[in-house]
Order: sequence, then C-alpha cells, then structure tokens
Amino acid sequence: MPKKFFKKPKNTGAPKGLTPLLMRVFERNLGIEFTHKDLCTRIDANNPANRQQVFDTLIQLAKKNVIKQVSHTSFKLEENKNSIEGRIELTQRGSGFVVMPGESKDIFISPNNIGQAMHNDKVIVRLINIGKGRPEGVVIKIIERDKTQFVGTILLKGGNAFLVPDNPRAGVQIKIIENKLSGATNGVKALVKITIWPQNTEIPFGEVVAVLGFPGSNDVEMLSILYNQGIDPIFPSEVLDEAEYVSIQLDETEIAKRRDFRDVLTFTIDPFDAKDFDDAISYKKLENGRFELGVHIADVSHYVRAGSSMDTEALKRSNSVYLVDRVIPMLPEQLSNIACSLRPHEDKYSFSAVFQLNSSGEVEAEWFGKTVIHSNRRYSYEDAQEIIEGKEGEYQEEIREIDRVAKILRKARLANGALNIESEEMRFKLDDGGAPVETIIKTSKDAHKLIEEFMLLANKHVSLFLSKPKGNKDLFPMIYRVHDKPDPEKIGFLKLFLEKFELELAYEDIDKIALNINALLKEIREENEFPLVQSMVIRSMSKATYETQNIGHFGLAFTHYSHFTSPIRRYADLVVHRILETELSKRPHQYGHSLDDVCKLISRNERKAAEAERESGKYFQTLFVQDKIGEEFDGFISGIAEHGLYVKMIENNCEGMVSMQDIPGDRYYFDAEKFRVVGVKNKKEYNFGDLVKVRIYEVNPRKRQIDLELVV
Repeated sequence: MPKKFFKKPKNTGAPKGLTPLLMRVFERNLGIEFTHKDLCTRIDANNPANRQQVFDTLIQLAKKNVIKQVSHTSFKLEENKNSIEGRIELTQRGSGFVVMPGESKDIFISPNNIGQAMHNDKVIVRLINIGKGRPEGVVIKIIERDKTQFVGTILLKGGNAFLVPDNPRAGVQIKIIENKLSGATNGVKALVKITIWPQNTEIPFGEVVAVLGFPGSNDVEMLSILYNQGIDPIFPSEVLDEAEYVSIQLDETEIAKRRDFRDVLTFTIDPFDAKDFDDAISYKKLENGRFELGVHIADVSHYVRAGSSMDTEALKRSNSVYLVDRVIPMLPEQLSNIACSLRPHEDKYSFSAVFQLNSSGEVEAEWFGKTVIHSNRRYSYEDAQEIIEGKEGEYQEEIREIDRVAKILRKARLANGALNIESEEMRFKLDDGGAPVETIIKTSKDAHKLIEEFMLLANKHVSLFLSKPKGNKDLFPMIYRVHDKPDPEKIGFLKLFLEKFELELAYEDIDKIALNINALLKEIREENEFPLVQSMVIRSMSKATYETQNIGHFGLAFTHYSHFTSPIRRYADLVVHRILETELSKRPHQYGHSLDDVCKLISRNERKAAEAERESGKYFQTLFVQDKIGEEFDGFISGIAEHGLYVKMIENNCEGMVSMQDIPGDRYYFDAEKFRVVGVKNKKEYNFGDLVKVRIYEVNPRKRQIDLELVV
C-alpha cells in the first residue's frame, strides 16, 4: 500500500484547501467586510505560515474578481449570480468537474477547491474564472451527500485506524473512531460509514458498519463492488416480511375483472438461465385477415402498492443489478422469481398491450388493460433461433410469422432514422467454484430482435397513448425514456477517429446522422475494425435518461418512448404501469412534481448499476488471465489516454493497459488534438485499431487491472 496512507497529517491549523473554507465564510456573510485577521480566526489559521497563505489566497481571489478587496487587509463578497448547483464528479487524479445546466462546458474544480465534497455529491459552486476557456469554480456548499458509506481496506498504524477506499474517486481516507472497528482487523475489507466531518479537518471520521472479509474471494470482491456503488445486496427484514405474505394463488374475483387470455397461444423467449420472466407474447389469427399480438407484462403493480415497504425499497434500488456471477434483484425473489414471474404452465396476472396487425406489420387497432394469461411454452433464445432458422418445433408457424412481422417493423424503424447497433456482450462461463473458464461474446440474433421489436412497439404505443390530450384535461406527469441528439463536438471527434481508418462520415445535418452512421456500419460490417468503430459510435452518443419532459428518443427514432415492459427489474416501468392503470380507470392521477425527483434518482441509480456491472466484468477478466502471466497475445488498441494504451486481446476478449512510460524504443506522449500516441524522436504513432502483440506481465484482481507490455 502506498506510504501516503500511513502518514499522519500534520496539525498545521488551516488545511491546504483554503479557497473553499474562505468562500464558505464569505457566502454565509454576503456583503459583510472581514479583515485578514478575522478570517484567520474563523478558519483556525493559527501560525504565521498559514496566515500568509490565507492572505495570498485572498489577493488571488480579489484579482479574479471573485471577492472585493476593500482595503489592504479587508475583503468582502458581494451578491452576484456566479453560483450554480450541480453534481460534482471527481477524477482519479483528485480534481473534479460540475456540469453547468444547459451548457456543454463543465466547470473545472481543482483539488484545492473541492473542500469536503466527494464524488457525485450535490454541491453549490461559485465560479472563480470565467473566460474563453474552461470555467473554473470552487465548492462553497454541499447540499446533498451522494453516499456516506464506503468500502475499502482497514489499515492499523500507530494506534490509529483508517479506511483506504477501494474507489480512488472517493477522494479521501476515513479515520475510524476509537472503539468503532466492530472487530475489523488490519487488511480486511470493510464497509465504513462517515459519521462526522469537522469543518477544519482534511479527513472525515467514521465507524465500521460491516466486515466483509479478506480480499481475494469472489464474494468479498462482489460485495465490495456493490457497496462501493451504494447498492445493498440485502433486503430489509420488513420488506422480506411483506413479500412473504404475497400469495401466488390467483383470486377468482380479481380474474373476473380482467380480460382473459388463458386460451390464447402464449409463450416467453428469454436467456436460458433466466429466472424472472417479465414479458410474454400471445398470437391469434383473426377472421378479418389480421392477427392479434399481445405483449403481456408481469403485473407487478398488483402486488407492490405505492408507499409500501416493498415499493419504498424498489424505488431506493431503482433497478436490478446483473453482476457476472449473481443478480441483485430490485424486488425480493418471492415476487421477482415466483409471484410476478410469467412462468410456463401457470396462470398469471399481467398488464397488456394488445395490437391488431395486418400482414404488413401496420397497427390497425390497439388495446391496453389488465389481463390474466397462461404461458404455454418457455423458449430460450437458442431454441427460438433454431426454429426461425428452419428446425422443426412446437408452434413453428406462429414463431416464424411473428419473426417475419418483427423484421418488417425493424426495417421501417431503421428507415425512419433509428440507429442500427448490433449489440455484443461479453459473458463468462464459470466452473462449479465460480471461476471463469471461458469468455463468450453474445450477439443479437433474430430471436433477440423479435422480442426487442415487440417490446419497443408496446413501449412506444403506451407512451403515445398516455401523451395524447384527453379532451380539456391537462396532461398529467409522465416518465419518458429520452435520448437526446448527439453533441456535435462528440460527433466531430468521431469523425476524426474514423479518418484514422480512412472512413468518412457526413455529420453537418445532425438529423440525418443516424442514417449516415448506419450506412457506414453496414459498409464495414465484415471488416476487422467493425467492433471498434461501433463501440466508438456508441461512446459518441448522448446517454439515455428518464425525464418528465419528452424530447423523444434519438437512437430509436421515436417521438414518444417510455419503459413499460420490465417492471420486475426497473422501477420506471412500475410507475408507468400505475399511471396507465389510473388513466384507464379514469381516477385522478397520484403523481405530481415528485416525479421529477423520481426520474433523477432512477437515472442516477441506473448509472451506478452499470458501473457495478462494468467493474464486475473487469474483475472476472483479471481472474481469467491471472494464470497467463508471461503469455503473448495478438490484440488491437481499443483506447488511448494520457497514461497509456488500452489493448483488447483478440483470443480472450480481455482488455489491459500498456503504460505510456513502458512503451519501448522512445519516450512517447499523448497527442490530444489528433488523439494518438507519438514518439518524441522516432515519431512512431500508435492509433485506435492498430494491431499489436502484447505480453501479460502483471495482473491485479483487487485493482481490476491487467498490465501489458508491447512485444516488438
């Protein structure tokens, strides 16, 4: 462990982050004049060196017009509009940035101006440098902590105990209060809660909440990943108790209120190892030449009532989390895997979107409502795919007809400007002990796309239905899944990246960019660089979020889109179910302005789940290659940064890094303008997509890190 973690901070009075401390004093006393001596007393700068630092900092702030120098030794802050509110994101190097609302530029926060803010905290920032370049600011107030619990390693030294967080972006170690170790010993992983952070101290104080165990086992590492993101793998007892009272038996009185689909052919298509079945499809030919297709979704809202313990916990979690070797569900298993799950050969409550389609895939009529269904068959994607490709099987005619229509819907969507992204997902095959023995790349085939198209159809039409004006009624609050148009600056970078492969992208008309990207991807689909190019296309897009204001979904080319089809694993869908039920029953809508806060929370938790899933994958990559140290592999450069080259090994699909200082033959530097690595003397270049040979020389599962060296 680096020595700095053992070093006890010197008690020098005022800490190094003077600007946040001083600005906090000024912000609380707008317009009040303070002398240099007053300020030193307030922030406990009690020796000559610190008092001089305070004076120097005040002069610099005055020169930047952040504060006003009234006389040689007195200063004040006049009220202005140079303060904004946002969430701070910290980098591994200790600096941070806050996104300005409605602006493409973010505010840079230097390490000395972060104060006691931590990663993803909601803060108020005072701008201290507004020019043509990147604006700079200082954190003056923490409005809301993103989290107060952190996972890391316990270090005992000289009678003191500290937690060194696993995540370097946590920004600070935590001193454990005396007698609050809860049995934790040196070197164990633990979950620590910050209990107090005195204003004039550089580190917070906390207590051990849970001892996770010594580093190295999959269980300890997965728990560490979850707790680092604020995801609790354990449900509160009151939630489990509430779930136990949920009956899996259907009530005849309730069935009588619903449309009965139990005699209509219905089936599910899911991954072979799925346990929670959110959705099912029904198919019936009609006498008028059309066919009826039902998209039936688990009726979670029937079991999870608003305001209940299960509902409160589901909102807190916002979504299920899928790590490599386990699932952390949004709902207790009594619901997610049993009561709500649309398991085969069982009667189930569902909430359905039912469409009458003609042979061209056009929707001639639609119906939404509560139903009861009976799934006749459970298909894995592999089973359904074999039938689509011609294998004899049960309900083969119906599956092939549904697949034909799905292809028509997909073709029309792409022609309308939807992005055509071929999803690839890296999976691990695990042995009985949970160790990875093989990497597998999962690609979307027709069976996946069949389900996807009809889920998109239901999501789109539910959103359209709930967004239509109803007479003179005001539109009620609604959750939309929105995807903004891409930032032209990011598309410009994508164009620069493509030029390295001698590929061109016309991007002047942002409304046609999706069609141009699709044409480009189709052109290179069989080329070696296709996966890398598609990955960069995805990175250049905006992130989809949940909002109450509808701006449409750029990637799908839909004007209206909401999530309706996965309420077992997404809270947004549960809310949309409740809104749809309320509208269909003509009752007053229960959601108001609070829906904005719900959208912000579930969007934030979605990002945390994605980060946990990504880190889980990186950990298992290190496990997979840790017995391959010294072996050589062909690979391609998948990323470039100031600190080195990222290389994806072709044989095993694992990614590692070649440190900049370890590139042989010259001293290399990062050319930010052309996004490449260049040798100072030999001018040799390394670019995205370059084929290279690498050797694995170090693997660190704890850091989720694979270190490579170039073989030349």
